[in-house]
Amino acid sequence: MARWNNFYLIRIEFLGFRYHGWQVQPGLKSVEGMMNKTFSFILKHDNFKVLGCGRTDAKVSADDFALELFLNQEMDPSLLLEELNSNLPFDIRAKSVEKTTADFNIIQHSKIKEYHYSFSFGEKSHSFNAPFIINMGDHLDIELMQEAVKEFVGIHNFKRYACKPTENTIFEREIIVAVIEKNTKLTGSFFPENAYVFKVSSKGFLRYQVRLMMAALVDVGNGTLSMEDFKNTLVNFNEDPMNHNAPSSGLNLHKVSF
Repeated sequence: MARWNNFYLIRIEFLGFRYHGWQVQPGLKSVEGMMNKTFSFILKHDNFKVLGCGRTDAKVSADDFALELFLNQEMDPSLLLEELNSNLPFDIRAKSVEKTTADFNIIQHSKIKEYHYSFSFGEKSHSFNAPFIINMGDHLDIELMQEAVKEFVGIHNFKRYACKPTENTIFEREIIVAVIEKNTKLTGSFFPENAYVFKVSSKGFLRYQVRLMMAALVDVGNGTLSMEDFKNTLVNFNEDPMNHNAPSSGLNLHKVSF
């Protein structure tokens, strides 16, 4: 096993629409795979290791994803940043590179992740929106959804909002922030007017949890799920899990804070 003596914290942003998530998967295009390919080209060798701050689902994007690079050679952070952006594909951009220490562990260090899910309703919007904003149908009661989303805040058992849990899965999670706001970020001639963002942050999420939460909120907004039944999903957590989740491309990892 290699003993690394140089460590770098790198922050990137990426459009995930053509990737099968962050993690390397055999035969599939991933963001981690593209980063490894680029590092190999820049360094002229494969004697390095990369660790990401977590996984993302296929087609999920990130405004702020953190990864750690382990090396046995010293690199100038500013030069590495320049080399990355000269060689990464058009849908991945390195934002910063800073040297860190062997004590830092990107997996084990406590972090808060903030996700944004962008959605719209009404007339089907321009096809260019597919990687960014998901149309959720003809009508949504946004005010009711804004009341419902408050129920997520705090410590709850999210067993019904977990996909394929194991016997060791910890379902109790704390949601620090959960709000639905008008979209002010994604604007332009082809973006829909009735667009909103579900913002949620926590120290840890279950697999598909945010997308399942989004789907439940949409069900409240379109009348499929009553407010009482919605609240019960966090109380009667041993009942059947939520049976559908929101499409992945509307999800964006907005910020990772250590």
